[in-house]
Amino acid sequence: MDLTERKLKILQAIVGDFIYSAEPVGSRTISRKYDMGVSAATIRNEMSDLEDMGFLTHPHTSAGRIPSDKAYRLYVNSMMQKYELQDEEKNAIAREITENVSELDKTVRHASQILSRLTNLTAFAMTPSQNENTLRYVNILPVDERTVVLMIVAESGKVTNTAVRLKSMYDPRSLELLAKVLTHNYRGRSLSSILTLDIIKDLEKDVASMGRLAGDILPSFMTTLENMLNVDLYIDGLENIFSIPEYNDIQKARDFMNIVSRKQDLTKMLMDRDSGVIVTIGDENSDDSMKDCSLITATYCVDGKCVGKLGVVGPTRMKYDEVTSIIEFLTQNLNSAFKLTEGDGDE
Repeated sequence: MDLTERKLKILQAIVGDFIYSAEPVGSRTISRKYDMGVSAATIRNEMSDLEDMGFLTHPHTSAGRIPSDKAYRLYVNSMMQKYELQDEEKNAIAREITENVSELDKTVRHASQILSRLTNLTAFAMTPSQNENTLRYVNILPVDERTVVLMIVAESGKVTNTAVRLKSMYDPRSLELLAKVLTHNYRGRSLSSILTLDIIKDLEKDVASMGRLAGDILPSFMTTLENMLNVDLYIDGLENIFSIPEYNDIQKARDFMNIVSRKQDLTKMLMDRDSGVIVTIGDENSDDSMKDCSLITATYCVDGKCVGKLGVVGPTRMKYDEVTSIIEFLTQNLNSAFKLTEGDGDE
């Protein structure tokens, strides 16, 4: 059975109508809303053929049809029209990203919040894997006589601030000197390689009088480096599922919440995905628990190197054209923002 031009036109109308209405689509609806140039009876016969071909399914409680995963895949690959964001939307997104570029993690988290708000779906953002990330500089900022903030900045833009309570009071000049020595010794070295070094022994060679101060601060320095190697996954808009008809079913809502609550599994799944804008639909997802979901991800870059992921997860009935365009535009703005910040913060 051939997928003729008329069948394609009818299928495209059904997919588009169902995505926006969430209601099974009947032949009369297609005949009334779309100019197919044929009778409702002919449309009904074509829909029956499309069902036999695996593009439509027939809910037992309705006379209408709904698209299958196979139909969504054909729609995404061949039928989907390019969705153009309005200039006002583009300007608002670009402004929000550029106005909030400070630390990489915070900017990425903000992008996830924007994506959730614009798509009304559950959005996520994954920070870069830091295994090969290198140290840019260290700063130690006094808060009071016995408390300092240890700031470590990596080349990727990742910034970590750790409050450290000191055993004794120290001259601010000693704190500044220690920060400069740490920066001088380890700038450009990978975070993972620094963890293998005898930091205290190295420091004793540089400044013998800083032994006690180093003893107070270096355990936090090493712990912070170790934590910086971890990939962070931010999830926003979980509450959006309650406005999606598919999740009016309490069990389906629970299943979805279970998927996004397994952060470790979700992180691994995202790390295993290819770069670029990737759409996986239903059974295409590697995790069986996501057979009723679609996952759309895009890769963002720092200084030209693709390092993290941004995307959404939701039901297979998704506005693929709109969502992919928003994700693409967001990642383009992240890429530009992180180029703008290149070299910021060097001492």
